[in-house]
Amino acid sequence: MQTSPASTPQPHPVSASIYAKDDGRTALHCDDEVIFRLGRLVRGGAKGPGIFFIIPCIDSYCKVDLRTVSFDVPPQEILSKDSVTVAVDAVVYYRISNATVAVSNVEDYGRSTRLLAATTLRNVLGTRDLSQILSERESISHVMQSSLDEATDPWGVKVERVEIKDVRLPVQLQRAMAAEAEAAREARAKVIAAEGEQRASRALKEAADVISDTPAALQLRYLQTLSSIAAEKNSTIVFP
Repeated sequence: MQTSPASTPQPHPVSASIYAKDDGRTALHCDDEVIFRLGRLVRGGAKGPGIFFIIPCIDSYCKVDLRTVSFDVPPQEILSKDSVTVAVDAVVYYRISNATVAVSNVEDYGRSTRLLAATTLRNVLGTRDLSQILSERESISHVMQSSLDEATDPWGVKVERVEIKDVRLPVQLQRAMAAEAEAAREARAKVIAAEGEQRASRALKEAADVISDTPAALQLRYLQTLSSIAAEKNSTIVFP
C-alpha cells in the first residue's frame, strides 16, 4: 500500500495595517489655529472657531489669540529737535488680523511689535520740539499709530491705538520752566494793574470836569466825605 507523503502546514499571509485616527480639537471664538502638515501650511488658512481635526504625528498647530493686546513701551530717553533730553513712555494696542501671516512671516510677532514701537517712538519724537511734544500728544499718537500699522501689516498685525502716557523732564528744566511761567504771570499782573490805573485816572478826570462845571457838586461831595468819616466813630473832625 502506497502512502502519500505527509503534508506540511503552509504559513498564512499576515497583513498589517496602520490606522491614523483623527484627533478632534476645539478652537475658542477668540482663537485661530494655524495647522502645519509635515512642515507645510494646510490649505484653507487658519481654522476656528469650533471643532477642527488634526492627524497625530503628522500635523502640528499653533494657536493665535485674536483679541486686542496692550503693552507698555518702556521709557525712552529722547533728544528733541531743540536739544532737550526727555523721557517718554507710551502704550500700544494691537490685534492679529491674519493668523497665518503672523505665524509664518515673523518668528515672534509680539516681541517684534514691541521693539518696533520703541524705535518708532524715538524716531517720531526726535523730529519735534519740546513745546510740540508737550502740547501735541494726540497728533503724535496718530502719527505713531499710522507708522506702526504700516510697518506691521506684512506681519498680520493691526495696530489699533497708540497713546503717549507721560513726558518726564529733567529737574533743572522743570525749575527753569517754573521760573519762566512765574515771570510771565508777574508781567501780566503788572500790565493788568497799569491798565486799571489808566482807566481809574480817566474816570477821575471826567469826575473833575463835572465838578468844575457845577460848584454845588463839590460841596455835596464834601458833605458825603464828612458823613463817611462820622460813620467810623472818630472823635475829631476838622472843617476847612
